[in-house]
This record gives sequence, C-alpha cells and structure tokens, in this order.
Amino acid sequence: MSVTHGHAPGCACGIDVHAHVIPHDLPRYVGNRMPADWPSMMPAHACHRHVVIKGSVYRTVSERAWSPSRRIADMDPMGLAVQAISPMPELLSYWMEAQAAAQLLRYMNEQIAEMAALSAGRLAGMGAVPLQDLDLALAELDYLAGTLGFKAIEVGSNVNGKAIGSPEFAPFFAACAALGVSVFVHALKPAGTERLVGPDKLLPALAYPTDVGLAAASVLTTNLIGRHPGLRMAFSHGGGTLASLLPRLEQARQVFPALRDAMLESPSEQARRLFYDTLVFDAATLRHLLDRFGPTQLMIGTDYPFAFHDARPVDGIAQAVHDPDVRAQLVTHNAARFLGLD
Repeated sequence: MSVTHGHAPGCACGIDVHAHVIPHDLPRYVGNRMPADWPSMMPAHACHRHVVIKGSVYRTVSERAWSPSRRIADMDPMGLAVQAISPMPELLSYWMEAQAAAQLLRYMNEQIAEMAALSAGRLAGMGAVPLQDLDLALAELDYLAGTLGFKAIEVGSNVNGKAIGSPEFAPFFAACAALGVSVFVHALKPAGTERLVGPDKLLPALAYPTDVGLAAASVLTTNLIGRHPGLRMAFSHGGGTLASLLPRLEQARQVFPALRDAMLESPSEQARRLFYDTLVFDAATLRHLLDRFGPTQLMIGTDYPFAFHDARPVDGIAQAVHDPDVRAQLVTHNAARFLGLD
C-alpha cells in the first residue's frame, strides 16, 4: 500500500497514531477473588455496548470500537491509510493488583493483534503493559515485541500519581529503546480534577492536556530522552500544555542553578526529539506546535472512535500547513518513522 503521495484535502494517505479499542467482550477474571474494578461489557442499544466498571456504566461504545471492517470504512473519509490502535486508556488498569492487570492486558493485546491481522495492513497494533509492576511490564513488553510483533505501546501520563519521567520507570523505557518499541503517552486520571468547575465533560477538554504537559515535562527534567537517544516517545493532545511551559522551563533553568545542574540539555532541544499528535482542533495552535517542536515531530492523532475526536485530520492539517513537503511529514512520514512502518 502506498501512503506517500497526494497529501492534500480528501487524500487517504494519513497515518493515525491515536485511536482506541474496546473489545466486544472482556474476559472473565481467572482467580479466586475478582478485583472490584475488573471491567465487563453489557448489551446496550442497536450496535452499542456498555463498558461497566465497579457496577456502573463507564462509557457506551459502538461497534466502531471493536469491528475492523467498521473502523476501516470510516478511515477513508477521514483521509487515513493506516491507524495504530491502542486500548481505551481506562483499561490500562494501573490501579489494579498487578497480576490481575497483567491478565487483562494480555487479553487486550491479543485482541488488538487479532484486529490488526484481519485488517489487511490498515491497522497497526499498539499494546499495553502493567506498569505498576516493572517485572511484569518488562515481561509483557517482550511478549508484545517478540511474539505479537508490535512496534509501539501506549502508556498513561502517570502511574498511580507518579509521572512517567520518575526514575523508577527508567529501566522500562530503556528496554523500549533497546527493542525499538515506540511509546505513545496518553492522559490518564489527571491531576487537578477537583478544580474543574462544570460538567464532567470538562475532563478531556481541560485536565487531559494539563496532565500530558506535566508528563512530557517530567521526561525533560529527568533527561530521559537524552539518556536514551534511540527512544521514540510521543505525547497525545499535541503535548498538552508543554508548548506553553517550555519558555518558563527554559528561563527557570537559567535562573536556578539546581535546575541547570539537573537538566543536562536545554529542555527545548530535548522537546524537539519527542513526538506529538496533532489533536488540537485549531490551525493556529497547530502552527505554533510546528514552530515549537519542528515539522519532523508532529503526526496525526484522532482519538477515534470516541465522540471527542477529529473526523477530518488530513483536511485540518492541509488548512493549517501550506507547504506540501511539511504537510506530507505531518500526514504520513513522521508517523511511519515513529511506528517503524516500511
């Protein structure tokens, strides 16, 4: 399949790195005591099903969440040739007992692999690991890379309140770099939700970008990307607040000796080696990210199949970016490099 030409409005050449999966069914827990937050699926209306967690409906989803054919039918009008599919973030399950989370995520990873196998190359698997237990996470990473052949994983912006730049996760990201597995960071259980004033739908609009920005900043302040130059790491929602935080972080590094000693390299230079999706819903903001991060680091993200997604990502990039070579990078080439696609 060629995805290298025709990067204009209406093309079907894009590669989407930010799209989620919820299986039609979730497995029964295998063990003596089922965790209270073990998720399940229940019938809803028409082609929809409820995701149930702790006895309550967490989200109602349609067949787009689990059907490769339905998903692929939507990809052409979105301008997409390939979509990387990852678990709905709530299914990352870092808050569960680690062995239980490992059981659930093994099922999720195998379901994603099956969807990709049925897609004739249109879907690429992006797995998940139980990061609350480093040994189990490393074991699942080996399974993902070695047995399933995945070239990317999804991780949350924090693991039970600990930012992903925390030193305890460094061995895991070193293993990702060694295996050539890319890391896509998605907002999860963000900080500061108690300060949102209004309906609960403000969570993805306001809190997600904040947590992603702090997660990305933690990678810079701990020199993670500098210590592992082969690591390909991307951040959802355009990197969240990071683009606005960078000038302050640069100034703080000049003013405070402790920060200058801790950050071995300019945070802005480090940030230009990370990747970011284009899910910002605004042409001016996208152009700002291009200026801040560079044309080689941005790639399509849609958040499909949820309601708060970008239904015309290629057209949006075309409206924001007039240079056809830069547009081609954002639509196709950067994501192909990030995902390790031929």
